Amino acid sequence: MATKPTTSAAVAKETAKQIEYLSRALKAPRIREAAARLADQARDASWTHEEYLAAVLSREVSAREGSGAELRIRAAGFPGRKSLEDFNLDHQPALKRDTIAHLGTATFIDAAQNLVLLGPPGTGKTHLAIGLGIRAAHVGHRVLFATATEWVTRLQSAHTTGRLSHELARLRRYGLIVVDEVGYIPFEQDAANLFFQLVTSRYEHASLILTSNLPFARWGDVFGDQVVAAAMIDRIVHHADVLTLKGSSYRLKDSGIDTLPSARAENTAQ
Repeated sequence: MATKPTTSAAVAKETAKQIEYLSRALKAPRIREAAARLADQARDASWTHEEYLAAVLSREVSAREGSGAELRIRAAGFPGRKSLEDFNLDHQPALKRDTIAHLGTATFIDAAQNLVLLGPPGTGKTHLAIGLGIRAAHVGHRVLFATATEWVTRLQSAHTTGRLSHELARLRRYGLIVVDEVGYIPFEQDAANLFFQLVTSRYEHASLILTSNLPFARWGDVFGDQVVAAAMIDRIVHHADVLTLKGSSYRLKDSGIDTLPSARAENTAQ
């Protein structure tokens, strides 16, 4: 004859069913898993009810934050995954570790400030931009990444369909936009004006990270208009850190090639 379960066992079983139901209702399946996994540990360590509840809820919050960060990273459009930890600061001794660490906290995004990374190809500008973008996603910011020409194409499409204002307003909801490779391809005047509108719409509202192989003094050549370039630079750097990366391409360090045509000594922020 089967034995009747003890009162305590029956209560525990009923409680487990309630937790399962409630976790489904809250769409928080990890609460059910954590509650069961931590129960014995809580009893053995004589946790208070509050300590046990905090431990269970912390598992759910950590998992949600991790899942949310992954979704934001995937939605950002990064061309690859690069971390700040993997960036070779020994190849850029002029960059201060404290500066990179501070940028990695993403507090500049909270303040709607910008970051400009200047330097020859292969010196790590895109790596840093991606690494900082991923850090931003991990702390809750929505991020979008594209090259300068891709951004212009996107804005041209919106302009053609009469949605430019709507698109600029929508982009302002992203805490960080990364604009890679400014200066690699010159813009026609209409494209330059669209890019200027993107910069202006985010001025003191949301952050930009821009990378460029050219110093600011040559941005007039890129945008085909010195006045537009000056007004754009003025808005970008008003609340910004400007970092200049120097040296030869890290990608070519074992190739025997010392310099590239665009790696000129004039490549500074001036």
